[in-house]
Amino acid sequence: MAATIADRLKTQLRDQQRQSTDWSHWRLHESQDGVLWLFFDKKDSSTNTLNGEVLSEFDSILATLEAKLDGTASSTFSEGLETASATGSHEAPGGAPPRALVIRSLKPGGFCAGADIKQFSTSTGVELRELLQRGHGILDRLAALRLLTIAAVHGHCLGGGLELALACDYRIGISGTDQSLEMGFPEILLGLHPGLGGTFRLINLIDPLTAMTMMLTGKSAYHRQTLDRGLVNLLVEERHLENAVAAVVEGSIARPRQTLRQRLLNTFPVRQLASRKMRAETTRKAPPLHYPAPFALIALWRRYGGDSRAMQRAEIEYFASLLETDTSRNLVRVFFLRERLKQAVRQKSAIRHVHVIGAGAMGGDIAAWCALQGYRVSLSDVKKEAIAAAVKSLTGLCRDKHKSSIGIRDTLDRLIPDPDARTLGNADLVIEAVPENVELKQKIYQQVEPRLKETAILATNTSSIPLPELASFLSNPARLVGIHFFNPVARMLVVEVVSHDKISEQVQQQAMAFTAAIGRLPVPVQSYPGFLVNRALTPYLQEAMMMLDEGLPAERIDQLARDFGMPMGPIELADQVGLDICLHVADVLNNQLDKPMATVPDWLREKVEKGQLGKKSGQGFYQWKDGRAQKGKSPEAGSGNRAENDRLTDRLLLPLLNACIECWRENVVADLDQLDAAMIFATGFAPFRGGPMHYAKHRGVGDIVAVLASLATEHGERFKPDDGWKAL
Repeated sequence: MAATIADRLKTQLRDQQRQSTDWSHWRLHESQDGVLWLFFDKKDSSTNTLNGEVLSEFDSILATLEAKLDGTASSTFSEGLETASATGSHEAPGGAPPRALVIRSLKPGGFCAGADIKQFSTSTGVELRELLQRGHGILDRLAALRLLTIAAVHGHCLGGGLELALACDYRIGISGTDQSLEMGFPEILLGLHPGLGGTFRLINLIDPLTAMTMMLTGKSAYHRQTLDRGLVNLLVEERHLENAVAAVVEGSIARPRQTLRQRLLNTFPVRQLASRKMRAETTRKAPPLHYPAPFALIALWRRYGGDSRAMQRAEIEYFASLLETDTSRNLVRVFFLRERLKQAVRQKSAIRHVHVIGAGAMGGDIAAWCALQGYRVSLSDVKKEAIAAAVKSLTGLCRDKHKSSIGIRDTLDRLIPDPDARTLGNADLVIEAVPENVELKQKIYQQVEPRLKETAILATNTSSIPLPELASFLSNPARLVGIHFFNPVARMLVVEVVSHDKISEQVQQQAMAFTAAIGRLPVPVQSYPGFLVNRALTPYLQEAMMMLDEGLPAERIDQLARDFGMPMGPIELADQVGLDICLHVADVLNNQLDKPMATVPDWLREKVEKGQLGKKSGQGFYQWKDGRAQKGKSPEAGSGNRAENDRLTDRLLLPLLNACIECWRENVVADLDQLDAAMIFATGFAPFRGGPMHYAKHRGVGDIVAVLASLATEHGERFKPDDGWKAL
């Protein structure tokens, strides 16, 4: 929720129907007590971001303020400005110099989401360096302003937005808003590090090790964390903001000084020791060959951390160089793929009440996630203890998402245990999440459909059963849609929205809108064996089983995948998903597809029959303890010459690519960009490669086809290149 003063200012501007002729993105107001309020309100955008035009206007405002402070500006201080008595106030009498400048956002969602990535990504190297130097100059101008400066921050304050706030003398965090207070530097997720002064300003403000960890991981600080870490000087509720500003202006709030620990941690010897440890830890998670940005950031701090000016100059050069790497280009591509999935939603969700049938691992998590996102959710299951487990799971999820005690209470109130499905008739959306059994689903549909209100949507979370078969059980098949979540629901961004030939267009669009409204990325797909993600992922997992059957150690197979850039290997992934589920999907695809698939080894069926299902049972291919796979140190893990490893990696990964191109040829997915986005966000396909199809085109389609043909000769028809490659 934007500030009360901001709301009043907006109302007055609307009532007066006047706009500033000089500034499109900023509104300046001087209150009676001599405090200037500068409101950031980027034109024609629901979110504040920084670009050249926004920064130019900001620079112009700073120049006007400097002139006022130097006594060279008009004493009315209104020339070129928009002076509004939003609080019944007026300019300080007698043209007295202002006492402070408060910068805050008029956007409900937050302060500023960061820099405009598109402008950076379309600039040449020379243009980029000029843009960065100019941006640094403007924020330096803010930092040097002979006027007390305060950033009043609500919602998201990320990247360039945090760099803007760090250039101010004080930061006041606002709690109790509709959007959680969040401050952080996510640039590392784009193959970059902060580029507008964030590196040196953050390590000078807070504990350097905490600062480096924030920048290296891209993880934000929330709510109380922002105060505990020193990112904000005060954390107040919205109604107390103006009093907090007054306290800062009157000098009641002292600026924290650097502690002895902070100064010691930033000395050269300590930086050398700490940076070596950081590099070793980072290498285990992100190899330098694939992800150069973390290592550039570590080197930046190690070399220049004690000299802010030198670090600033190096930051500009390092940032510009990183933006020109393939890794950053591909990660920026991934960012825009994600935005495109969001923009594919053409309606607002009309869903208010969600009813989930089945409180098992998936159904319970779906219900919990929907409640967390603000929906009224009722949950039914024949086992009351399953519903209780879902409620308990929601409590933990709220804590993981940094909900306050009040927020946890409100969220729990929205999840309604409903074992007898008494509220079913009131639901706008009913999600069926029972086991993959056709007869069971048919029975449920026959019981449920007569109780649904006329406009209700019926969704299935099936991962393998064709939608036309399920639709045949309904008198109104047009209301059925697939909303296929992936496990774990709270972490997996992608949801497949599955259509069939009898679905209503409105139902499909509302399913897309609902998926986006709960913070997931909807990928529209047509009903097909395995849909998109499981169809593409299963050959990859099956080939890993074949290699395991031939005697390759699990550790080596997993290492090959990680060396390619996958977040985990296929053996560990199968354990995570559940060997019973993997076996079920493999059997479904073997039965439904005309194409040959890898043979499922008998010993895999035996493991499932014994209850060795992977992580959830504590034993699969690996032993699992405290949520971690207990891997042996095979002497063969990562061994072999490069040609041998490349061949084995192709054997693992190319069946996945071959299935992807099949899905595109069969119109399961609309285009290759949507396909790439789905595989990255649903399977973790090496993001720095830009997606499986982007990787194939970058490597060369001819080479992919030739290697597949060679593998088909060596290992069988399952590797035969799909006809879809010819279209590329």
